[in-house]
Amino acid sequence: MLTGGMSVAHLRSPRIRYEAATTQIPVIDFGLLKQQSTVTARSAVIEDIKNACQKLGCFHVVNHGISKSVISGALEAASSFFHLPPEKKSEFESFDLKKPVRYEAALQGNNNKLRLLLKHYANPLRDWIPFWPQNPPNYRETMGAYSKEIQQVAVQLIYAIVESLGLGPNYHITNLENGMQLMAVNYYPYNNTAPHKIGLHAHTDYGFITILLQTCDGLQISHNNGNTWQPVHIQPGALHVHLGDHMEVLSNGRYKGLMHRAVLGCEERISMASIHGLSMNEKVGTLKELVDEQHPKRYRESSFTDFLEFISSGNNCGGKSFIQSLRNV
Repeated sequence: MLTGGMSVAHLRSPRIRYEAATTQIPVIDFGLLKQQSTVTARSAVIEDIKNACQKLGCFHVVNHGISKSVISGALEAASSFFHLPPEKKSEFESFDLKKPVRYEAALQGNNNKLRLLLKHYANPLRDWIPFWPQNPPNYRETMGAYSKEIQQVAVQLIYAIVESLGLGPNYHITNLENGMQLMAVNYYPYNNTAPHKIGLHAHTDYGFITILLQTCDGLQISHNNGNTWQPVHIQPGALHVHLGDHMEVLSNGRYKGLMHRAVLGCEERISMASIHGLSMNEKVGTLKELVDEQHPKRYRESSFTDFLEFISSGNNCGGKSFIQSLRNV
């Protein structure tokens, strides 16, 4: 059972109805990306990834190899943390975006909670786990197990996405395995007064990809800059994957970062977003193989540190996003 009398099953609410046209999200069989699969099967999956990235910027992943016990353990630990007394969580509160662990509560009017957030770095795990919460007692062990397995899946998916750009299965990205992994663990409270209220405003993520696990519906995506929104319904056993700003840069705009947001529903919801990219100070630029006279370089190089400085400086307050600041005009 989760703290507060909740179980993982209880967190899954009936599907919320939204007035938005829906496009079926492709399902990628991760098992077919492994070495023992046939060349034909792998080629077919790479083509499916290419189509998903071009058309939607996201897909679901099944047969990823992460056990139910690892997933449920991480969800239990996250829920237990958010249900701790305020004084237990306040030690991690900070406005410093570069802190290795940061907790915040998004409030609106009369201190109504819209979202609780715990962010911490996770790769290399041995470097960051000493900073993580020690309460609940099993947080480091269970969230660490989940983070480690998600990182392994992410690396293989990033290489598959790069392969789908036509660069072949042996293309190597320096230091990808030791790159940044940022875990953003979110808690959205029960809301029976204003269903569909925005819990997290529209944005794109900075990294190559984000791998998301959500306990019930609440994620929405847009393919037309927020003019219309599509709900992402949970699929049992599947992980949701969407592209970030640095994949757009890497691909020279062939693939775009996915705009998304979160809405409040009629049940408590936990989402765990694992954002993956290169290390904090390592610049991401367009792959040279994707630049020629017909396809000039369209983006400036940037790092995760550049992203943090962009957010901290308030440059995004004028309506300009981080990815817009990188585009060559």
